[in-house]
Amino acid sequence: MDDARGDVDGSPIFDSLDIDLVVKVLAHTAFSPFFTFFVPVFYIFLGASWTDSKVVISGVYCVAVSVFWFSKWYSRLYRNQGNLLFGPGRFDWGEQIIVVTGGSSGIGELLANTLAVRNVTVVVLDVKPIETENFNITYYKCDVSKWEEVEAVAKTIREEIGDPTVIINNAGVVQGKPITELIPQDIEQTFGVNTLAHFWTLKAFLPAMLEAKTGHIITMSSVMGLVGSARMTDYCASKAALVTLHESLRYELDKLHKCPSIRTTLVLPGHVLTPLFSTVRLPSWSLFKFLAPSLHPVTVVKAIIAALDDQHSQTLYLPFYSHFVPYVTLLPSFLRDLFQTLSGADYAMAGFVKVSGRRPDEGPAPLINGNISKEE
Repeated sequence: MDDARGDVDGSPIFDSLDIDLVVKVLAHTAFSPFFTFFVPVFYIFLGASWTDSKVVISGVYCVAVSVFWFSKWYSRLYRNQGNLLFGPGRFDWGEQIIVVTGGSSGIGELLANTLAVRNVTVVVLDVKPIETENFNITYYKCDVSKWEEVEAVAKTIREEIGDPTVIINNAGVVQGKPITELIPQDIEQTFGVNTLAHFWTLKAFLPAMLEAKTGHIITMSSVMGLVGSARMTDYCASKAALVTLHESLRYELDKLHKCPSIRTTLVLPGHVLTPLFSTVRLPSWSLFKFLAPSLHPVTVVKAIIAALDDQHSQTLYLPFYSHFVPYVTLLPSFLRDLFQTLSGADYAMAGFVKVSGRRPDEGPAPLINGNISKEE
């Protein structure tokens, strides 16, 4: 779908210029151990002595950069109880059975179709069917917020396809209302789809993974699970629950079940250009779009597929600014409120129209700009 925040007459080059692109370039140049290693070497080849300030400073900088990247690498290795010399074996895509909840639209639909191209057996659980031409995608109608439906469809999947090796808990819904306007059905739907569905799929499919001592669980949370904002009380709370669910599950797998080879990946994306948040109104000033760019679904899908290929438990922060969100709540209150104001988070849902996940009691989505809104 189109980026609602993009300038119609903007240059494609500058439209794609944001902090993430800058960080990516810097990571391979100014902050790359390989690149910075040659700086002091270059000065020495030009005749500088080992004690020359240019050589010393650039050498110290190279060491600092190397220590930073080594710490990140070793942290992941330690978390995954990996080997210093040998990485995990090759991920055999052709042998995988991957369950994707909420796989009929948005990120889930793109993910299911992308995985299918890799000759993966994909199982989509959703309340509406997925539109696809990929023969290796199997759709099962299932309201993942209800344990009885998940339990029944899990039995059918095991009988007809086999035990899933990867679970991607992707289904989500947002109401966009102040807490005083939320009705019980809203709150039940939000926590049922966003939170309880994760418990139900884990209860249904995790035992087989434990028996096989292998598998991968992808938990789709949100950067809004790390902070709060107006008109998002139920959504933020439901996504925050997933952060601690992910952490607790990791320790259960490591300490109780002795199954570190069952990997867990937590995804914390910012605003994604999908129907779920298509009517959100974010700040339009250029610096905001540069520092906090909206994500295209393909960016999230590529990150998830890379995580499966890596075969490491990890947390994916997307885009770059989301790395700093956990620390915002530690700031003094006046700075915390300044960031909240600059982000526009408390006003983004003003006038929000729910498009995805509308219940029968809500009826069809109202007209938006003269058109009937629909899930894309």
